[in-house]
Amino acid sequence: MIETPGGALLGLRGGLHPRPLEPDPVRTGVGKGASPARLRFAPGLGGRGQGQSPPPRVSRQETKELGMHRRTLLATALAAPLPRPALAQPSRARTLRFMPQAALANLDPIFSPSTIITTHAYCVFDTLYGANRALQPRPQMAEGHSVEDDGKRVKIRLREGLRWHDGEAVRAQDCVASIKRWASRDGFGQILMRATAELSAPDDRTIEFRLHRRFPALFDALAKPGSSPCFMMPERIANNPGDRSLGLEHMIGSGPWRFIANEYVQGARSHYARNDAYVPRTETAEAASGGKRVHFDRLEMIWIPDGGTAAAALRTGEIDWIEYPLPDLVPVLERDRNTQTQIYDPNGFLGFLRFNHLHPPFNDVRVRRAIRDVIVQSDFMSAVALQGDWQECHAMFPCGLPGVVEFPAAARGEAAMERVRAALREAAYNGEPIIHINPSDFPAVTQQGRLTVELMRRLGVNMQPIEADWASILARRANRNPPAQGGWHLHNTNGPAATIANPAVSFAIRMNGQAAWPGWPTDADAEAQVEAWINADDQAAQDTAMRRLQEITWESLPFAPTGLFRLRTAFRRDLTGVLQGPNPFLWNLRRA
Repeated sequence: MIETPGGALLGLRGGLHPRPLEPDPVRTGVGKGASPARLRFAPGLGGRGQGQSPPPRVSRQETKELGMHRRTLLATALAAPLPRPALAQPSRARTLRFMPQAALANLDPIFSPSTIITTHAYCVFDTLYGANRALQPRPQMAEGHSVEDDGKRVKIRLREGLRWHDGEAVRAQDCVASIKRWASRDGFGQILMRATAELSAPDDRTIEFRLHRRFPALFDALAKPGSSPCFMMPERIANNPGDRSLGLEHMIGSGPWRFIANEYVQGARSHYARNDAYVPRTETAEAASGGKRVHFDRLEMIWIPDGGTAAAALRTGEIDWIEYPLPDLVPVLERDRNTQTQIYDPNGFLGFLRFNHLHPPFNDVRVRRAIRDVIVQSDFMSAVALQGDWQECHAMFPCGLPGVVEFPAAARGEAAMERVRAALREAAYNGEPIIHINPSDFPAVTQQGRLTVELMRRLGVNMQPIEADWASILARRANRNPPAQGGWHLHNTNGPAATIANPAVSFAIRMNGQAAWPGWPTDADAEAQVEAWINADDQAAQDTAMRRLQEITWESLPFAPTGLFRLRTAFRRDLTGVLQGPNPFLWNLRRA
C-alpha cells in the first residue's frame, strides 16, 4: 500500500519525538517602555520596513545595557550603516538578505555538515523525507511508500515532475547514489546500510530497500534534520566520494533555490535565485517538512563578522534577518519598532566541551570525568544566553526530551579543582602545551571556549588557545594528527537539540572510533546500545537501551556538557513566516 502525503509514517515509537512544544512567543519592539515577556524554560522548550530609515540612535539605557566593552563599537556601528548597494527599490523588495551564524567557506553538506553548510544545502538540495517540529518524518520528495515482507522490503515512490536545476528529471537512480554517499559519512546512515541487503532503483520513480531485518527507523534516517541530512543530488555528483568535498560545479540540486556559482565569495557571501521550476508540496511548511514556497526572487546570504555592525544593518533595513544576534544586543533589537526577535529553536541547544580521545591527557577517562565535574555550567550559559533562556543540564542528551537521564551534579569548588589536578598527575601530564581550538566569529561558541581556557589555566594547565575563523577551526578539528602536528586537544561547541535528540541522530554520543565525529571516542558497549535502541521491537526495549547508553556514556564521556540554552533570532518586523527548527529555513517568508 502506498501511503499518501500526510499519512502515518513508519517511525520509532515515542523515543525519537520530544514532548509537544509550547506556543512560540515572538518578542516584538513596540516603542519606548516595551517590556518583553519573560519566557519560561521548561521541558519540551518550547518582521521589517522596505525603505531606508535614518541610522537609529542608541539611548542611554541601551548603552548601559550593552556594557562598557561594547559602547564604542556599537555606537560607531549604528552611526555608520553598511554601504547601500545600487539596487532599485523594487529589486530590493524582492531580495531577501540573511546574515548566518558563521561564514560559508565550504559547500558540501555531506563532507562537512556544520549548521551554516546545512542551511546552504537546504536551499539548494531537497530530501526524500523532512522532519517536522516534533521530529516526525513526513514525505518531501517522496510521494509515499509501501512496506512489505514483514517490514523487510520498503519501496519509496518519487513525486512526479521533480527536476534538477539543470532541467534533467530526478530519477530514483540519483536518489540511490545520494543515499549511499550520505551513508558513507553519517553514523545513522551507516547503521541503516548495515541493515540493508540491497538498495536499488527498479524504475525511475521507485527506490527499494531490501533489508536483512525490519528497520523501524528507516524513515527517521532519511528525514534526519540538522546535522547531516540525507540530501538528494544527481547521480553523477553523488558518485563522488563522500570524503572529498564537492565544489562550485556540483551545486546542482532540486531545492527551492538555485545557487549562483559566479557570485559566490568564499567566507563572505553566497547568492541564490528562486527555482521557478520547483513544485512545493501542498502541506503547510513546518520546519524541514511541508511546502517550501519561496516568495522572493533572490536570496543573499551575507556574512558580517562584527555583531554590532550586523545589528545596525538590521535596524536600518539593509539586511532582513540575523540568525544569531549577540545576546546583549537582543534588548536593543526588541525595543526597535522595526525589528523583532523570536526563539530560534524552542528545543534549545546543548553546549559541550569535546575531548580529543586520540591523544593524552584526554584519552584518560579519569581526566575527562574530573573536568566534567569542575565545569560551572551557569558561568558558561550566562556567557551565551539571556537570563531565563538557559538551564543547567547534567546529561548526555538535551534535558527535557523523552527518556533523558539527568545525573546528579558533583559539588564544585576547590575540592573539585584539586581532583582535576590529581587526575592530570595520574595521567602523567607534565606541563605539555594543551591546544584548545575556538572560533573567533561564532559568539555562541567563542565565549564558552574562552571560559574553558581560563578554567584550565586556573587548574595549572599550560593552555595554548588557537582562535581563528569558523572555517579554519572546522578544518583543524578534522585533523587527527597529534596536537603539535596540526591536531588539537579540546574544542567547545554546541548542538541543536533536534540533531542530538536520541541515539540515532546524535553525532556527539557516538563512540565508534575513527568513524566517530571529531574527537574519535571508542566504546563498544556504548555502540551496542545505540544499535539496540534503533533496532528495538518495542518501547520497553528501546527505553532500556536509552537508559543504559546514558549510564555508559556518562562514565566514558565522549564530551562534557556545559548546559542547555535557547538562542534568539532577529528579523525585520515586516518579514513574516519565519519558521522554527534546528536550522534557519529560507522559505515560507514574505515581506508584508
